[in-house]
Amino acid sequence: MSAGEKAKAKAEQIAGKLIRKAAHSAGDDTTAAKGGALEGRGHARGTKEKGKDAFKR
Repeated sequence: MSAGEKAKAKAEQIAGKLIRKAAHSAGDDTTAAKGGALEGRGHARGTKEKGKDAFKR
């Protein structure tokens, strides 16, 4: 996994989690769902890169 993609994936996960939790505590379900989607996209990006690494070996 390249360092840039790994950092991008982790940043999306953290930002998504922060947005989701802040919006959920404020009662904003729409923004909470968007934060959850961002977090999920970060997890998917990380999984994709790990899969690419597995095939390189």
